[in-house]
Amino acid sequence: MTVAYLGLGANLGDARQTLKDAVVCLAQQHTIAVLAKSSLYRTAPIDAGGDDYFNCVVKVSTTLPARHLLRLCHTIEQHFGRERPFRNAPRTLDLDILLFGNSCIEEADLVVPHPRLTERAFALVPLVELDHEAIIPQRGRADAFLAGVHDQRIEKVATHQCPFVAPRDGRCGTDSDKLDT
Repeated sequence: MTVAYLGLGANLGDARQTLKDAVVCLAQQHTIAVLAKSSLYRTAPIDAGGDDYFNCVVKVSTTLPARHLLRLCHTIEQHFGRERPFRNAPRTLDLDILLFGNSCIEEADLVVPHPRLTERAFALVPLVELDHEAIIPQRGRADAFLAGVHDQRIEKVATHQCPFVAPRDGRCGTDSDKLDT
């Protein structure tokens, strides 16, 4: 089993829901166990136009080799309608392998650690949130690169909590909350 970190991003359609659904899709794969998910972040596009992106990072454990994990990521992207009309085009879903264990891979279509990981707040901030002591092979601690991305707009998206909290006795709500029937 290899621990990997995947960056997820989207800025077309219902991007927030797409990211939630993509995490579920990853968790349903028999070759992957989702270990943790960062908060959701809203970020400005970098080197591209279009709407803001929603991003998160997922920590997974997998039996797949890196190349097969990349193929699975592309298959999931296609399932969510990903098209690649031009570099940095807006997208319904983007799945990137940020880290794959301690591996350093340099192939034409697969580079790990992700080549721009240390330059992108949308990947680096959620990665450090998940693992404050994450090490980027041949580069060092991930948190050491945070100062270099401080000028990139990134904001944590507030999560909505259920307003109905069950009381200690297990009943839902209080007597005054009951509906008249």
